[in-house]
Amino acid sequence: MSKEYPNIIVPKEVRGYCGIGVEAICSRRNLGTLWRSAQILKADFIFLINIRYDTMRTDTMKSWKHIPLFEFSDFDHFYDALPKASSLVGVELDKRSVPLMSYKHPQRAVYLLGAEDKGLSDKALSKCDEIIQIPGEFSLNVSVAGTIVLYDRLTKNGAL
Repeated sequence: MSKEYPNIIVPKEVRGYCGIGVEAICSRRNLGTLWRSAQILKADFIFLINIRYDTMRTDTMKSWKHIPLFEFSDFDHFYDALPKASSLVGVELDKRSVPLMSYKHPQRAVYLLGAEDKGLSDKALSKCDEIIQIPGEFSLNVSVAGTIVLYDRLTKNGAL
């Protein structure tokens, strides 16, 4: 960091791990923002499923040096590679979803966000262990939604 910030808050370490990623992401900018948020908010990895653009790794913090990115050609390959004993948590506007305000995050979580234009696929929703929803009647930008979920995880786990 090039500047000293007197009121900086660095999250404490928490037990377990988490990863966050997007199914069928459309925008490189959203990937860069999510990657940077993942680094700042202590995610252990990020992932993409069924990428719909030529991946171009750009972000101002060079997060690619600190947070690994896993790429999967389709949902089945991703699902087969999930870490053992992890919980797949979908983030989606869905009738089965639990409000984020009352959600207790699992110790070993993999958060799955839907594409900017389509949301999560029916297949992905059917395989999620849990589905959570950020308050609001419309979808948020995918990188903003991911950032909110990671921040919520840290605050509820006492890391902030």
